[in-house]
Amino acid sequence: MMQTITVTSPEHYTAALAAHPRALVDFYKDNCPGCRMLDMSLDKFAASDAADGVALLKVKLEVVGEEFFRDLGLRQTPTLALYRDGSEVARLPGFQSPAQVETAVKSSL
Repeated sequence: MMQTITVTSPEHYTAALAAHPRALVDFYKDNCPGCRMLDMSLDKFAASDAADGVALLKVKLEVVGEEFFRDLGLRQTPTLALYRDGSEVARLPGFQSPAQVETAVKSSL
């Protein structure tokens, strides 16, 4: 089963990445229809075998700040980023279907 972590600060983000070698990071914001659709994809993905051992970090723009998003080079929400051992290995901007999420996790994590 996939563990979900709601990130509360940039420092928490760094610590969570360090603590979870296989991380799927959901960068999102309020009033974002694509973000809500991606939530449904992530819920479906969470039930799949591919989600085992993966931590989902939920990072909300309104919580961590626009500057943090800019520093990471994020241009749109939603964006999914995949991290292995603290290093970004893939970035998926925009809405992703459950199958697309699963394919990315299987190939990158």
